[in-house]
Amino acid sequence: MSNTQKVVVVTGASQGIGGELVKAFREHGYGVIATARSIKPVDDPNVVTVAGDIGDRAVAKRVIAEGIARFGHIDTLVNNAGIFIAKPFTQYTEEDYAAVLNVNMNGFFHITQLAIAEMEKRSSGHVVQITTSLVDHAVAGVPSVLASLTKGGLNSATKSLAIEYAKAGIRANAVSPGIIKSPMHAVETHAALDALHPVGHMGEMSDIVNAVLYLDSAPFVTGEILHVDGGQSAGH
Repeated sequence: MSNTQKVVVVTGASQGIGGELVKAFREHGYGVIATARSIKPVDDPNVVTVAGDIGDRAVAKRVIAEGIARFGHIDTLVNNAGIFIAKPFTQYTEEDYAAVLNVNMNGFFHITQLAIAEMEKRSSGHVVQITTSLVDHAVAGVPSVLASLTKGGLNSATKSLAIEYAKAGIRANAVSPGIIKSPMHAVETHAALDALHPVGHMGEMSDIVNAVLYLDSAPFVTGEILHVDGGQSAGH
């Protein structure tokens, strides 16, 4: 595999935004390491799939190892895997708490450590988190404490990473979506979800994909939390 081909790791890559990110990066000529619990092998020699729980460090190690074995290096990591459980705060169970921390926090920590260690070898790299604009503006009727606890932490970690690794040639950014029209939202909920955005409608998965592609092509941008949320973070 050419050492000049750009290579990206995408977590939560089996469907929704993750699946669209894989397609878009391939269209731009990237080699892709795609991971998710239920992901299946594909015929494309420029896509490596690794099935497993991204919160498990052993799985994260396998993702990076298989990516390096196939492509020789990693340029970009997109931490897309995440889960959202909307419950009143006092109704969250210990299992809910553990599940959200496992994917949203452990799933970021392990693979990001391992990916940056590879990026340091080339003095070049980019890490992108997918977070949520609920961190900035909570919405009545959308209970989201666990999302804010975890995704808010990722926004802060993004800025810390950007500063820590700026002189090492490694950038860190985040995309902070509003509510995106994806398989996780049933069609019958769309009208109510549209109304939660100042522009009057949900975003499309392509909006998030385009934001990630922009950040990956913007070498002077680091430490940025890019809101792609139909105005949610600006006000209501």
